[in-house]
Amino acid sequence: MLLTGSYRRSMDEKGRLALPKQLRDAIGFPEKSSLFITPGTDLSLAIYTSEVLEELGQTLAQNSPVAVENRAFSRLFYAQAQPAEIDRQGRLRVPPELAKLSKLTSEVVVLGVRNHLEIWDSVAWGRFLEQAQPQYDQLAERALAGIGCAPAAKN
Repeated sequence: MLLTGSYRRSMDEKGRLALPKQLRDAIGFPEKSSLFITPGTDLSLAIYTSEVLEELGQTLAQNSPVAVENRAFSRLFYAQAQPAEIDRQGRLRVPPELAKLSKLTSEVVVLGVRNHLEIWDSVAWGRFLEQAQPQYDQLAERALAGIGCAPAAKN
């Protein structure tokens, strides 16, 4: 499953937003309609399939269960994670407490980020792009160092 792209969407008064068909297809909808919405980073929300959430849990379990950061993160992450179903119209309901946590308004951006989705408030996403996009080459160099597929640097 490879999730990519960014899509502007509106959340309705019930907190529902239509997931783009490209992302629904990549997830495996309608066979796979059960997802989990969790706190993300940078004021986003993350959406995982149960398989990817399980893989994440296995990775976290390799860390020390008594380390303060691991305990705190696990508590915050799993206590706020909520199951979510894609309905027949391809919509997903964002729980109000998670929408509040991420300061979502009615205008959001849904991102495909490799193995999960992210939901951002559209203004917050715009600010992130303004800050991070000028650093793309440097971020790519650090993130892809050693794997031989970093984009060529601009002259």
